[in-house]
Amino acid sequence: MWRGANGDGTCAESALPLKWSTTENVLWKVALPDRGNSTPVIWGDKLFLTQAIEKEGKRLLLCFDKKTGKPLWDAGIIYREKELTHATNPYCAASPATDGERVIAFHASAGVFCYDMDGKELWKRTDLGKQHHIWGNGTSPVISGDRVFLNFGPGPKTALMCFDKKTGKTLWQHDEPGGASGEGDNKKWLGSWADPLPRRVGDHEELIMSWPGRVCAFDPATGKERWTSAGLNPLVYNSPLFIDGTVIAFGGYNGMGLAVKAGGQGDVTDSQRVWHLPKVSQRIGSGVVKDGYHYILSDGGIAECRDLKNGAMVFQERLKGQNWSSLVLSADGLCYAANQIGDCFVFKAAPKFELLATNSLGEKIIGSIAVSDGRIYIRGYKNLWCIGK
Repeated sequence: MWRGANGDGTCAESALPLKWSTTENVLWKVALPDRGNSTPVIWGDKLFLTQAIEKEGKRLLLCFDKKTGKPLWDAGIIYREKELTHATNPYCAASPATDGERVIAFHASAGVFCYDMDGKELWKRTDLGKQHHIWGNGTSPVISGDRVFLNFGPGPKTALMCFDKKTGKTLWQHDEPGGASGEGDNKKWLGSWADPLPRRVGDHEELIMSWPGRVCAFDPATGKERWTSAGLNPLVYNSPLFIDGTVIAFGGYNGMGLAVKAGGQGDVTDSQRVWHLPKVSQRIGSGVVKDGYHYILSDGGIAECRDLKNGAMVFQERLKGQNWSSLVLSADGLCYAANQIGDCFVFKAAPKFELLATNSLGEKIIGSIAVSDGRIYIRGYKNLWCIGK
């Protein structure tokens, strides 16, 4: 799924390619029919990618052969109803999720669609309502056990939803206040594009979520809220992280950041919040954690490292370009990310900054990097790239 098998940007692989270009270490590239912001998802020898074809009203799930880039199938719908989004955020911004038997795609107002691995539709939910936000949609489905979790938002209808992954039946729904998108005279900017994070906490399971103003956790079996901590701003673009019993969450524009111990009951702001940052830089992509440090790229292309004990900044290093992608952390401690002008950075996840490579593909990249079997997969606005030694 988006952010990998663990949902946190970590990757079990090491010795990935360090350097590439439009010709060096390119195993294949395939032209895409339109631009897009989503990230590839891989299972076995199949790669899945959501794709809108805007002029035709198509919202699609594409399947490619991971080894060769050969297109295998596509499935989807035509949806021509007006849906609000931003010029920088094409439709089908959500990445798919798969468990090796089914692939699930969220196409915003058009609904949630489930296919088998050969593109046959298994179920769909087109009755969930409309997405309506001035910046559009980008939340991805999360598969955990026999369930699918989805942040249906942002907008007036904002809900954390749980479906049976085999049937699509709603098992529970938690409604959040939601709110306006800043249209017209209403300048109350509000919304969360975070994806829920399922984690084992002590003797029970929690579904961790970042909402405007707070981070919290739900019982994934029932949807009942377990605990909440104040300390986020009204706009939340990235997803929470969990390490050693602690949740790390950051907001976006005019953002805040916090760390809070998981596993509590009720309002734990005063009792379990470890630290709080009233002002952090604008960030859209999500970060990673390693050996007591948090790494992230800000919107302005600055690599940041913070000490997880107290949230203190360890380094800030400017990389060129604007960055919206999320970091990927390899097993040997390297961070991978791409910026909007197509430069892909590799730097060490260490408290002393060391940039190892800057690799240009020469086209716009919004989505994040995906990794499988020693290869790196990157979705640009023009091509899908496979990078390998």
